[in-house]
Amino acid sequence: MKKLLASFLCIYHAHVWAAHAISLGDTVKYPQGFTAFAYVNPQAKKAGELILPNPDRRSSFDSFNPFIIKGQPAAGLGALMFESLGTMSLDETATMYGLLASDIALAADGKAVTFKLNPKARFNNGDPVTAQDVKHSFDTLNSKLAAPQYASQLSDVAGIEILDAGTVRYRFKSANRELPQIVGTLPVFSHKWGAGKALDQIALEAPITSGPYRIASYQFGRSISYQRRLDYWGSTIPTRRGQYNFDRVTYRYYQDETARLEAFKAGEFDFITEYSARNWARQYQGPKFRAGEIIKRELRHHNSSGMQGYVLNIRKPQFADLRVRQALGLALDFEWLNRQLFYSQYTRLNSFYANGELAASGKPSEAELALLKPLAKFLPPEVFGQLPAQPNTNPPNSLRNNLRQARELLKQAGWEYRDGALRNAKGEAFTFEILDDGGSMARVFPPLARNLAKLGITATMRNIDFALYQRRLDSFDFDVTVLRFPDVQSPGQELLDYYGSKAADVKGSSNVIGIKNPAIDALIGHVLAAPNRAAQITAVHALDRALLTGHYIIPHWYSATHRVAWRDRFAMPKVMPLYYQAGDWMLATWWVR
Repeated sequence: MKKLLASFLCIYHAHVWAAHAISLGDTVKYPQGFTAFAYVNPQAKKAGELILPNPDRRSSFDSFNPFIIKGQPAAGLGALMFESLGTMSLDETATMYGLLASDIALAADGKAVTFKLNPKARFNNGDPVTAQDVKHSFDTLNSKLAAPQYASQLSDVAGIEILDAGTVRYRFKSANRELPQIVGTLPVFSHKWGAGKALDQIALEAPITSGPYRIASYQFGRSISYQRRLDYWGSTIPTRRGQYNFDRVTYRYYQDETARLEAFKAGEFDFITEYSARNWARQYQGPKFRAGEIIKRELRHHNSSGMQGYVLNIRKPQFADLRVRQALGLALDFEWLNRQLFYSQYTRLNSFYANGELAASGKPSEAELALLKPLAKFLPPEVFGQLPAQPNTNPPNSLRNNLRQARELLKQAGWEYRDGALRNAKGEAFTFEILDDGGSMARVFPPLARNLAKLGITATMRNIDFALYQRRLDSFDFDVTVLRFPDVQSPGQELLDYYGSKAADVKGSSNVIGIKNPAIDALIGHVLAAPNRAAQITAVHALDRALLTGHYIIPHWYSATHRVAWRDRFAMPKVMPLYYQAGDWMLATWWVR
């Protein structure tokens, strides 16, 4: 580990500093003294207003606090107001450069990291950002008052120390290559925010933060506007130069996707990312598109796709048996959906990390087997062979054959068709509900329900508003839902929250599946302890195999492009990043012509 990092990390000793970045790869791309990232325009004009829609299905907001479960935080808070000690580059897999911190030092044993704050860093109330604020932010986010994913990711942090007014040191329970980046990218806010209130009591107090914008105005249920700070401290530092160029950013809220799309075509806002293949093929056309007033484009990306699919809550008895879960997957006819509904725009997911080097494929390597074999009693035999492909209906395969296999698996698991339904030994019918918040799954679900009905399974869909939907997910009160797991280029601590056994019993955690598998826990441990990128990839491949063969999710599909459209009044940098979300990249790096 020391050899890996020696070229760009110094050891904290007698306040000697030299490091400007830390990487989980072999090198950092940008050397000490670099002036700006390659994917920005350092001379971008700062002017004008950008108007965006609500970026998710939340149709309103009632809070300026994005760190608690209660309430709906306003759009834009994280990107525009909150900053961290470091920030990640968008053209490297896992490299963090200093933001609030001007220097970074990793201890020789890897069990501590020290950050020296940039003395120019200021909050929007004029106060300097101090070590006290950093410690306060960490202690607050690591408490029971914050959303539980923070404590889950910070479970291996032993503590934080204030060395002086501008210097903090994090101590770790064990050496972990990712933890310095985890703590380095935690949001930092003033200890004065909320005037002494507990975190879960802070709602509409404007955040005291160091980011480039402040809240200018808002109307609940309708909009929120941010004004660029003319006194922003970081406009000339390398990790901010050429970024956040709009004088004003406004988010307008729409009640549903149809209203949002029509509003965009009517000119009510400037930029949209489209997730519906049907909309993209049929709705993004007309005189404004032909005249060039609205530009429509598919932008290539290299993001690991993340997993999206029907998530099975295995806390429910009908999903506890792996054979049942596998049978349900056989009822999804992706090829039909892709032809009939998606205009052949998608590729079937066969990995939790498709579209990149993290995806497992073929047979496990000897290095993967070395991780998997000691865990054999907790894993299905399939994990040691050729990675199974997702069921398909292309000839000579067929839906009929897939359903025949599903019926046999269900029979092995104790479910047989009688008295008009698929029933277990107790005579209970196999039924379940798919919980949704009114998204695009309404068109996709009926074909699956019809196929399940052929097996004697009754599946229904319930659409509820987003706030209630989120509460039910937080309390694991659902049978099946549709979720997209975030794409990451360097998996790490977040795995504990998504798939770790401890998180399965923590309400509000991201382990909505309910996985409690010692093998999954051990493989996550190997990912976290990997000494270099090659070892990390091996461990992720092994984990990918274990998750796929566990059949916890019926995988959906992905695209290797972002489908975006915008009004023709913006300019973008000449160089594209490799790993990015289209809306975040646009917000951070584009400008008004």
